[in-house]
Amino acid sequence: MKELGYLNKYFIKYKYRFLFGILITIIAQIFSLFMPKLVSKSINIIEAFQKNKIAATSAKTDLINNILLIIAATIIAGVLTFLMRQTLIVMSRHVEFDLKNEVFQHYEVLDQNFYKQNRTGDLMSRISEDVGKVRMYVGPAVMYTINTFIRFAIVIIYMFNVSPKLTLYTLLPLPILAFIIFKLSKEINKRSTIFQQYLSKISTFTQEIFSGIRVIKAYALEDKQQNNLTDLAQESKEKSMSLAKVQSLFGPLMIALIGISNLVVIYFGGMMYINQELGMEKIGIIAEFILYVNMLTWTVASIGWVSSLVQEA
Repeated sequence: MKELGYLNKYFIKYKYRFLFGILITIIAQIFSLFMPKLVSKSINIIEAFQKNKIAATSAKTDLINNILLIIAATIIAGVLTFLMRQTLIVMSRHVEFDLKNEVFQHYEVLDQNFYKQNRTGDLMSRISEDVGKVRMYVGPAVMYTINTFIRFAIVIIYMFNVSPKLTLYTLLPLPILAFIIFKLSKEINKRSTIFQQYLSKISTFTQEIFSGIRVIKAYALEDKQQNNLTDLAQESKEKSMSLAKVQSLFGPLMIALIGISNLVVIYFGGMMYINQELGMEKIGIIAEFILYVNMLTWTVASIGWVSSLVQEA
């Protein structure tokens, strides 16, 4: 993070956007957590009706009210999430704009020896591809980091208030998930770096070809340069495919681990319900925890993705 400390001046420059984005994130997470609680209440209402503990009219009214509240909470959370993205992602675009100008201004004051020692394609890659990677840190990486910590803190507090024992069972698979995602992200970052280097090589090669096109035509070197570009593109394609193979593991792995987490909740939650450890008419807690698990699992998974963005930046 030492190198990225240089970017802190931009967080200070856009501090109002940044702080407003954090505030919206907190409020959005609070509203997003209303849905699991309302789903739990709705299932408990159905259970109570089946046991003839409440009248049909009362159960119907309560269910309709819960449905309307779920819709309202979901819409508000969605709008706030949109505003969060508009605030933090737009901020990162401003930082990208400032960085490109800063790099270009620095290019203008460098002496001619610098340009003799460095290829134009590499310099172009710095101000385009590399600045883009830095923007991903300032925007999505920071946004999802804030979102992750806030959601994790709020969800864990909610879960412990409902059932501390079931919460401990629920959290068991998450460290395993975090470790696997972290290892996978490191490999993705490694292969992504190699792929970026080949993109820079292609950019440099094509720039030199266009600059020296008269010489190439004069000496009839078209076929030779075409073969050189084909070889370079083939190597770049192989690196891209190598990266894609690792990235393709991410989705299936996530689905499998989410399924395992849900099975843990269903099994231990079901056993606790059978043993009346959840209390009477509390079967809705199992559904509530399944929703919490899905929220937490994707949150933990984002840590691996964010760590990859930070390393690339």
